[in-house]
Amino acid sequence: MKKLTILDGGMGRELQDIGAPFSQPLWSAQALIESPEYVRKAHQNFIDAGSEIIIVNSYACVPFHLGEERYKTYGAKLARQAAIIAESVALNNNSVLVAGAIPPPFGSYRPDLFHADEAKKIITTLIKAQEPHVDLWIAETISSLQELDVIHSVLKNSAKDSYYSFSLNDNDKNEAKLRSGQPVKMATAIVCLAGAKGIFFNCSVPEVMEQAIKDAKEVIEQYDANIEIGVYANNFMPIKTDHEANDTLQSMRELSPEDYLAYAKRWYELGASTIGGCCGIGPSHIKALAEWKKH
Repeated sequence: MKKLTILDGGMGRELQDIGAPFSQPLWSAQALIESPEYVRKAHQNFIDAGSEIIIVNSYACVPFHLGEERYKTYGAKLARQAAIIAESVALNNNSVLVAGAIPPPFGSYRPDLFHADEAKKIITTLIKAQEPHVDLWIAETISSLQELDVIHSVLKNSAKDSYYSFSLNDNDKNEAKLRSGQPVKMATAIVCLAGAKGIFFNCSVPEVMEQAIKDAKEVIEQYDANIEIGVYANNFMPIKTDHEANDTLQSMRELSPEDYLAYAKRWYELGASTIGGCCGIGPSHIKALAEWKKH
């Protein structure tokens, strides 16, 4: 079995849980703007729980969350600040790596809202802002092959390892598909050919991750590629195709650390070598993963 690496959990809900200023549409960017000490504390909470990689809190540093005017004025500055905070926390904790975050430019789970030309500009800005302060890249919550293509067109110019993480259709159990309806097998083939370090699956319900791992592994073996598989599921109820991310907070489920660990053990058994959590997966869940890894 491959060595297991523990990723962190969901930053937005952790900020909310520890009392940081938190509301829509700013979401996790609000603490970055008003009380950055909470961002530092949230990172440290995940590291104390056992995270070996922390993801920069730049997910909401896009026009979708900040608004057009605030993004134009402060978007790059906030993304840079988020990366510097993560870097400084990691430096105080031996061997912790920092992943720069490349979020969906036009909101999560909605491939129908994607605009390639504008997305490329936003992604370029976020990468440039974070690059000096991160060890690797995770492009998160990718919902379509079009998004993957645009992100890769920018990210391929970085010398740092890149991981492409896809959000899955929560209602497909027999064949893993992206939110766009496109198959995970097709996405995996593109990732293999792109020279990426790994393919991850995030911000989807735990139930659909197993099939995604199986489908990805099948393609990776066909290409004889050295591609890592990672999983960080959410603690949400299934998300609908017309989801309005800035409308209300997504409904949570009651997924205990023990429940999540049971899923994670299966993911690892199937071939996932990086496991963490997305929205609603907190330090207690990560601690359960880390303690299991020790044994």
